[in-house]
Amino acid sequence: MYEQVGGQAFFDELVSRFYDGVANDPLLRSMYPADLGPSRKHLAQFLAQYWGGPPNYSALRGHPRLRMRHGPFVIGVAERDAWMYHMGEALAATEMPTDVRTSMLEYFESAATHLINKRHPEPPEGTRRLPLR
Repeated sequence: MYEQVGGQAFFDELVSRFYDGVANDPLLRSMYPADLGPSRKHLAQFLAQYWGGPPNYSALRGHPRLRMRHGPFVIGVAERDAWMYHMGEALAATEMPTDVRTSMLEYFESAATHLINKRHPEPPEGTRRLPLR
């Protein structure tokens, strides 16, 4: 897939568009450092490697360990949805075959959902609960 989409330049552009959205997102922005440059580089290298490109990400950062790297951040459904929105917009702005777009969206949906680590909030004190059977 790496070669099919045009190599590293494709992933650099995709990630640039994605982070342009994140930079102005009030829900997601606080999860990232002030300087988005390193985050852009890491994600572009990770995606390029994942989709068949050179192992530059692993050479610089080691095993991706996505859950571990995202563990310090509270990620719920709203955060996942916001992340998916910006990635979807970035993908929509790029030229690619439909089957490639579908594969990428499926991967992003699966990975983003896998990173959810925020449980649903407990009901307020005194809320009636249905009895367990």
